[in-house]
Amino acid sequence: MFWRELLACVLLCHEDVTANWDDWWTYEGISGPAYWGVFNPDWHFCDRGRQQSPINIDPYKLLFDPLLRPLHLDKVPTRGRLNNTGRLLMYRTEEGDGWPPLNITGGPLLYTYRLAEIHIHFGTNNRTGSEHKIHGYTFPAELQLYGFNSELYKTMAEALHRPQGIVAISIMVQIGKTTHKELEKITGCLHQVQYKGSTCPIEGLSVRGLLPQTEHYITYEGSTTLPGCWETATWILSNKPIYVTPHELRIMQGLVQGSKDETKGLLGNNMRPLQPVHHRTVRTNVNFSNAGQKLCPSMQHQMFYKANWPGR
Repeated sequence: MFWRELLACVLLCHEDVTANWDDWWTYEGISGPAYWGVFNPDWHFCDRGRQQSPINIDPYKLLFDPLLRPLHLDKVPTRGRLNNTGRLLMYRTEEGDGWPPLNITGGPLLYTYRLAEIHIHFGTNNRTGSEHKIHGYTFPAELQLYGFNSELYKTMAEALHRPQGIVAISIMVQIGKTTHKELEKITGCLHQVQYKGSTCPIEGLSVRGLLPQTEHYITYEGSTTLPGCWETATWILSNKPIYVTPHELRIMQGLVQGSKDETKGLLGNNMRPLQPVHHRTVRTNVNFSNAGQKLCPSMQHQMFYKANWPGR
């Protein structure tokens, strides 16, 4: 801790480093996750928060909650742009001109939320990629649907800092023989977002169609996984993955952080490390007793995940 704080003090003396924090942070080195909350006091949750994300989902500690309702996303198609931010892939919705907002309700949510962004985290190989883990298992990629509380707040930027501000829906991505139909609309853009700052327009994306065919999910109170790690997010993890072909995953893994004129490393491995659970309750609407399981030694009968075993 002493050396981290000393390094922070040295860097804070240099105005160029702190001029724009959004340009400064990365997923590695002295601008990586271990230092997000050390260098920028406004991001103190990243270093000292007690409800941080992502986490490892331990099936032994899940609490079945019979009051959890089905999650509902509007059927409306969306328009937006897929962006290579230099850190991850991000789809931002664009409303207006006949494209209505997409509302998210139900599940553990007490308010109506409006979809704003989809974050795509992935590795540089098939053994890493997802930010969350299930029983210690990692998936090649994870889609995170971020929405803001549109009943209490006007924008995503405002809701990030406010109570009950954000919903984050996690969809794990597994390798399969065919790519999920709606995910294909995103992977079809990959050749156009090879470099930082490049974008690709997408029209008619059914975000509801991205969800796996299951009503089962896991939920907990956590944070955004990008700086400043705001502890305003209700996480909902779908209980089943969607699939991508090895070929399209390799294209994704070949995307780079830099511009065409200033090449840097690969874009992948853009995952924040796992965070302590700190005795938080992790709930699910999967009733294991109805599945003939008095205990919950694993979720294999209800969860449908095909995780990557460590070392495979």
